[in-house]
This record gives sequence, structure tokens and C-alpha cells, in this order.
Amino acid sequence: MKEAMQAARTAYDIEAECIREMKTYFDEAAFSEAVRLLAEAPRIASCGCGHSGIACQHFAHLMCCIEQPARFLSPAEAVHGATGYLQAGDVMVFASRGGKTGELLPILDICRSKGVKVITVTENLDSPLAKGADVVLKQYVNRETDKWNAQGTTSTTALCVIFHALQAALIEYTGYQAEQFALIHPGGAVGERLNHKPL
Repeated sequence: MKEAMQAARTAYDIEAECIREMKTYFDEAAFSEAVRLLAEAPRIASCGCGHSGIACQHFAHLMCCIEQPARFLSPAEAVHGATGYLQAGDVMVFASRGGKTGELLPILDICRSKGVKVITVTENLDSPLAKGADVVLKQYVNRETDKWNAQGTTSTTALCVIFHALQAALIEYTGYQAEQFALIHPGGAVGERLNHKPL
């Protein structure tokens, strides 16, 4: 158990270090363009595989929470008609640490053919998904938290931080207000706090 608890504590340290170091890769020009594209997009889609795909589902929900219409496209469904959701001028957000996830490359081709803007979040700036994008946001990962450096842990946290930063920037850029969120989020403790009317 001692070794297990040390591993748990070390996980906190690894991920905290990753976030601190990733901030040094922040590209204001690229980030600004990503925010502009997302703000102006009639529709937003996100797509990734594995842990990246799960984070992309979270991103789509973050966008909906600030009333930027979005949905996650399953890589499997995307090549079986689901990319019909996207039209010229929409934005696709790809997430792939290596930037060459095989399942995503045909979807990139579809997006380019349809005039869909592409934002790629990746660690590999020389990858196909990066080179085919309109905007690339640099992901940085020091190492995963498990002892084999194999599980999608720190990399998922790093990706989510980028997504959270995008939402925070969009709130400022679009002037989104808490009152707007209160209307679409009446449920739970957050909804109760936002919709509380003093006597």
C-alpha cells in the first residue's frame, strides 16, 4: 500500500508539472484564430479516438454550455454519413496526440472537401492532422502518470486544459453572460445558485 500511495501522490506532481510547462507553448496568434473560428461557426464538431475522443465529447458539451452549437462525431459514424452534419463554414476540432490517428485522416479529407474549417490539437506539429488544419494548438505531455508511461492520463488532462482555456476565452470574446447560462442550466446546485432570486 505504501508504494500505491506514493504512486498516487506522484500522479498529482506529474500532471501539475505538465500544465505549468504546457503554458510555455501557448501560441497567442493560433489561439486567437481558434477562438474567432469557433465564435463565428454556425456549427462545431469534435472528433478523436480513445481518451482523446472522450475529451472531445466534453469539449462539445462545453461549447453547448455557452450556446455554441456543437456535437461529438464518432470516428466510426463520421465516415458513414455523420459528417453530413457539417457544412461549409463550420468548424471541426480534431484531437490526436500523435496527429496521425488513422481513423481521423479520412474525416480530415471530408472536411477539406466541404469547406469546413479545421482546428487540430496535437503534440506533433509535423503530423498529417496538423498540416491539414487551419489552426494548430500545441499539446504538451511530459509523461503519463502510470509507471509504464502508457495510460492516457496526463495527456487527457493536458487536452482538457486546452479545451477549458478555449471555453474561457470564448466567454470573454462573445460576451456570454451568467444569465444566459442560468436559462439553459436550471438543474443541480449550479442551476439553483444561478437562478436564485433574493426575497
